[in-house]
Amino acid sequence: MFKVLCKWVICLSLPFWAVAQATSVVFLNPGNSTETFWVSYSRFMQAAARDLGMDLQILYGERNPQNSLDQARELFQRAQKPDYLILVNEQYVAPQILRMSQGSGVKLFIVNSPLTEDQRALIRQSRSSYSDWIGSMMSNDEEAGYRMLKELLRQHGPLPAGQTIDLLAFSGVKVTPAAQLREQGLHRALAENPQVRLRQLVYGEWNRQRAHEQAQQLLQRYPQTQLIWSANDEMALGAMQAARELGRKPGRDLLFSGLNSSPEALQALIDGELSVLMAGHFTSGGWALVALHDDALGLDARRLGGPDWHLSLFQSLTRDQARQLMRLGDQVGARVDFRGLSAQGKPDSYRYPFSLQLLLH
Repeated sequence: MFKVLCKWVICLSLPFWAVAQATSVVFLNPGNSTETFWVSYSRFMQAAARDLGMDLQILYGERNPQNSLDQARELFQRAQKPDYLILVNEQYVAPQILRMSQGSGVKLFIVNSPLTEDQRALIRQSRSSYSDWIGSMMSNDEEAGYRMLKELLRQHGPLPAGQTIDLLAFSGVKVTPAAQLREQGLHRALAENPQVRLRQLVYGEWNRQRAHEQAQQLLQRYPQTQLIWSANDEMALGAMQAARELGRKPGRDLLFSGLNSSPEALQALIDGELSVLMAGHFTSGGWALVALHDDALGLDARRLGGPDWHLSLFQSLTRDQARQLMRLGDQVGARVDFRGLSAQGKPDSYRYPFSLQLLLH
């Protein structure tokens, strides 16, 4: 009896977090385990999980949607299931995973690539069947696509009346909602600037080598091209390599835009070869963990702007900001007080201040 009593005294003397089981989360990362963007995305999430005291497991899909589906199926069959599953609607896998999850008790949260309108319409018809789908967190992809072209045109300078300018565009995987939204932003900017002639839009599938091969052909087919819009940094870097091989000078007679913040892209911006670099959405997984941490505490997402957050995470980096991110490197998440961002103990008026600026202060 004395031993039992001592055990209880010891437990009661420890802080709550030391004896309570940590909130467990699995993230189905759709990218390759060697892919710069998705690795940096995971590292930021790991920094958040450490600070928040959450148990995070990351499973890479290696750019194969079937892998993500198989991983989800195995997860829902586990004896010890996680509290939360974070997934990306890459190549439209989300509805299948939502269907698999029914009755599992695992709460689902979607990041980065939203459900399409058709998918949402189908799910709305039977939303009660998906009661474990608790929310989503998306970045401003359409706005990012729009601003990339607008910024390219600003840097190019005004065109004389009646003069046109040729543009090439490299989008990602055609069946990825994020790529589609960035394309929509591009087309919105084109509609506002009829002097820009989109000579061709191709799908580089986020891949540097594929974009390099496509750019080799396109730049010879359309030699008057002055602007190149890319839906990510890898494709921009591949197209830049092709331009150099053809005797063009990135940042001078050919202006490039890209998106993401790989070290090579940051350096290209600093060096003036990349004219526009939008970045910030690699943070969304970490911010999602803050929201799930608060959900586990029983806080109401609706008073915090949720459960479906649309965040303005993308911003056009300056060279100074690129240098800051370069200096931070893999430790970029170490500068963020994730626990301090929690809504616990905050007034009802509190809203999450999620922004790239939290890393650059």
